[in-house]
Amino acid sequence: MNIADCVVLVTGTNRGVGRAIVEALLAAGARKIYAAARHTQGIQDLVAAGGGKVEAVQLDITHESEVAAAAARCKDVNLLINNAGANHAAGCIASPSLQAARAEMETNYFGTLAMCRAFAPVLKANGGGAVVNVVSIVAKATIPAYGTYSASKAANLRMTEGVRAELAAQHTAVHAVMTGAVDTDMAKGYDGPKNTPAEVAQVILASVQSGTEDIYVGDMTDWINGALKEDPKGLEKQLAAYLPN
Repeated sequence: MNIADCVVLVTGTNRGVGRAIVEALLAAGARKIYAAARHTQGIQDLVAAGGGKVEAVQLDITHESEVAAAAARCKDVNLLINNAGANHAAGCIASPSLQAARAEMETNYFGTLAMCRAFAPVLKANGGGAVVNVVSIVAKATIPAYGTYSASKAANLRMTEGVRAELAAQHTAVHAVMTGAVDTDMAKGYDGPKNTPAEVAQVILASVQSGTEDIYVGDMTDWINGALKEDPKGLEKQLAAYLPN
């Protein structure tokens, strides 16, 4: 896809990667950007800086009525970037209840799936286009300290592969973005190397333009992919070492 020709909807734009994606889209000359967030007062500066190209959209992707309203309003979209996510930094057993697991699954899996389902007809009507689901490298290898988050992202990745197959006939590309640690609120407890949100945004846009389906960002993804090939059980033990004492 040529980003300069795109009408884009980006979710989770109030901070981090979502905000950086909007800024990168503007720099790349996107035709129009719907910046979606649960609380749009936090993105008014993006709207003001957009020169008339950025439109704020109130959207909580866990509410089906809001997802449907966004699809009905944003009928000219040909690039959907599902960035909204939730991470409660919860272990599968250590978490005091299932509340965190359910909240992560509602956003990272069900909410993202709802967006794909709602916008598939929009993309088809506009001749195809692309969907980008921001997943995580923990979709491929669980970090036990983030056990429930890892599970929700694994579900997202499997869903993304299914959506990719179903939408191929309507000429809609579906991309999965596997990030390593990114310098955002979600990774504030991680002390290792992190990519900046701007770096992630640039890789996403370049990969969409080149047609790369599985997008990997950062040294952490290189390490995990390599370890999965060479010694997956060894990697599992290494990641288990990050559990708090």
